[in-house]
Amino acid sequence: MQKTIKAFIHKSESYYVAECVGISVVTQGKTLDETIANLQEAVSLHLEGEDPADFGLEPNPSLVVTIR
Repeated sequence: MQKTIKAFIHKSESYYVAECVGISVVTQGKTLDETIANLQEAVSLHLEGEDPADFGLEPNPSLVVTIR
C-alpha cells in the first residue's frame, strides 16, 4: 500500500496542468497556487466515499507534487 499520491504539474501555453500517477485525476489552473488547490480538491472528491485500499493507498494518503 502506498502512503502517497504522486502528481506532476507542467505548464501548457496558458495554464498549469496537474496529473496524478496511479489515480485518474487531472486538473488545471492559471497559477501554481490555483492548480495545487484544484488538485487537492479533485483528489479529495475522487476518493470521497471510496476505500483508499481499492486504489492501492493507505488511509489518508499524502499528496506529493513535482513541478516540471
